[in-house]
Amino acid sequence: MSPNSTTMSVNVTSGRPLFYINGFSNMLYANYYFIFLSVVYVLTILANAFIMLIICVEQSLHNPKYVAVFHLAVVDTCCSTAVIPNLIQTFIFNSQFIVFEACIANMFFVHFFNVLQSLSLVLLAYDRVIAICFPLRYHTINTNTTMIIIIVVIWVILSVLLLVLVLLVSRLSFCKSTVIDSYFCDHGPVYKLACNDTSTNYIFAVVLIALFLILPMLIIILSYACILFELYKMTSREDKRKAFKTCTSHLILVAILFIPILVTYTTAMGSTIHPNARILNNSLSATIPPLLNPIIYTLKTEEIMESIKKLFKRNKIFQVKS
Repeated sequence: MSPNSTTMSVNVTSGRPLFYINGFSNMLYANYYFIFLSVVYVLTILANAFIMLIICVEQSLHNPKYVAVFHLAVVDTCCSTAVIPNLIQTFIFNSQFIVFEACIANMFFVHFFNVLQSLSLVLLAYDRVIAICFPLRYHTINTNTTMIIIIVVIWVILSVLLLVLVLLVSRLSFCKSTVIDSYFCDHGPVYKLACNDTSTNYIFAVVLIALFLILPMLIIILSYACILFELYKMTSREDKRKAFKTCTSHLILVAILFIPILVTYTTAMGSTIHPNARILNNSLSATIPPLLNPIIYTLKTEEIMESIKKLFKRNKIFQVKS
């Protein structure tokens, strides 16, 4: 379905606009991609529910590191839920028209949980720095309560900043096209459609990118610089190997989340990227990490593998007794 030009042009005086989410433009086999995302969504929910269950039932995992891992699983579940069901409803069921209020809500929740993914990785980096650089003081510096307080503060600050972001959009007037060249109500494509001054929106968007994309990457890089310096001071090769092994899961997650985003931004700055390629990369960046995160943490973390074995062993004993 293609938008009608009359429908898609809204006069400033006519009230809130009706947006049209353009999505993929003439992309071959787009329906197969949406079916693929449906499978990804189901697997994401199951994988994250499984890792949350393991952390809840296994007493040995009730520590600050796994509070952060549990938080990441919650964020991954919410991120996928904010993106995939809406995307499927929009394009498979041809519901590409969206009212302004729903668009603003969609913008808030998708950006909120996308940003929380990067901040969750910063939390895990913080945990690894304390564990490796201050091992004797780990349990006094980084407690479950400390980690929960940090998480609550992050949610509150991020909520306030993103509320400001959507309020800045709500003050805009849309008198030209209201076709959004994205797979959801993306902030950039939406505010660029406005016919009044958008300089405040642009500045605030740049500030948020600096705070929640560039700064998290710098913090993670600095964290691993500290960790590598600490490993360098260790005399035992075995101690170095064990300490670094506890970081491998986190490093893989960082690469999975940040590399596709950096590739998109770098390509967009250096040359013109096809809208379909940009939307495809952005949608995969938002949907694949939430699926891979619990799988990687399960396969690459000894504590979780041991907890799974214990859980199955207990269930087996219980079944034999009954």
